[in-house]
Amino acid sequence: MTPTLRTERLLLEPYVPEDEDAFVALFQNPQVTRWMGDGTGTEAEDRALFGRIFSKVYAQDLFAVWAVRRDGALIGHAEIKPTDTVSGHELVYALTPEVWGAGLGRELAEAIVAHGFDALGLTEVHATVAPANLASLAVLGRLGFEHVRDIAEDDGGTTHVLTRRRPAGHPVPA
Repeated sequence: MTPTLRTERLLLEPYVPEDEDAFVALFQNPQVTRWMGDGTGTEAEDRALFGRIFSKVYAQDLFAVWAVRRDGALIGHAEIKPTDTVSGHELVYALTPEVWGAGLGRELAEAIVAHGFDALGLTEVHATVAPANLASLAVLGRLGFEHVRDIAEDDGGTTHVLTRRRPAGHPVPA
């Protein structure tokens, strides 16, 4: 079950059906999806994706997926999920451009990484980032992520794999 997490300025909680329009608006924003997967999909694809969060991810308790809220408004999306791409758990997050530059990406990513280490007992958390996504690379670098390898993409591009390892002495959950 996706737990509710709180940071100084953010609330991460499971989506509710009423979030659908805000979710679709987030994923229809080309500034947001520029760095995500295959970019902006159709509205129908995003509505179907939102439905699968409930019918598959939450129903089967596959991994944590959060609506990211600030002052009650949905401002982002976050996940930590197992993936074969990195042979471990990957951090995924996106925020609406209106809140960029306020340190919320770092706050959000730190909360998810802490959840991975503390609640899931992970020894490392990974992120995949396009080399041109300098803002995300900077955020993750400040959080202690290190570039470990590159993935050659089918389109000829490259994706960086970054990893943050559990700090020495960090307790492992029982």
